[in-house]
Amino acid sequence: MFKLHSHIILENVDFVAINKPAGMLSIPDRKQSEPSLKDFLIQQYGNIFTVHRLDRETSGVIVFAKNETAHKQLSQLFQGREVAKYYYGLVNGVPIPPEGSIDTPIMEHFAKNGKMITHAKGKPSLTDYEVLENFQIYSWIKFRIHTGRTHQIRVHMQSIGHPIVCDELYGNPEPVYISKLKRKYNLSKNELEEQPILKRLALHSALLQFTFDNQAYSLEALLPKDLRALLQQLRKLKG
Repeated sequence: MFKLHSHIILENVDFVAINKPAGMLSIPDRKQSEPSLKDFLIQQYGNIFTVHRLDRETSGVIVFAKNETAHKQLSQLFQGREVAKYYYGLVNGVPIPPEGSIDTPIMEHFAKNGKMITHAKGKPSLTDYEVLENFQIYSWIKFRIHTGRTHQIRVHMQSIGHPIVCDELYGNPEPVYISKLKRKYNLSKNELEEQPILKRLALHSALLQFTFDNQAYSLEALLPKDLRALLQQLRKLKG
């Protein structure tokens, strides 16, 4: 059962910032196939306005406006690139150089609905990245996106040969198992089969920074349990 109050990062009269769980839609899909985060917010507040979105499998900080005036102001901040947006993610391999910028236009795939590609005719898209930890087979990376294209980090990392771990659209969807990381791994007595340590897109919206009504905001979403557990295992094995 989803408990909205336990995911609220900050709330005031104008907006609410939520640490969205992975696997939950930000807003309803066309089929209204399942409850979205926006649906839960409407139940709580009545009127709620979409400012930006996160991919379903991406966890982390997302902001919704509570009134039309705030919606207009916040939307202008996001569209005007006046919001600093930082993400953490685990990618396959080790990017070289270990930090840099990917300045490659992105557009919708010609034939596949919902998929994006890098293309000269696409919209300008800029992603900064920095490798924080090198685990050889994986790298833990901090991203800053200066534009807000659909799937931007995922597309850009695929374009340089280091897709996000567990990305079924742009990389390898296979879950991460400890047995694949650790040579001598034995199931515990209570386990019939090994459970994956991560089975969703390894991407987290960590921090949003902006100024609204002359007040500076820094909205941070703590890493969820699955990513913390995977990092802990990777650090142990590296150590």
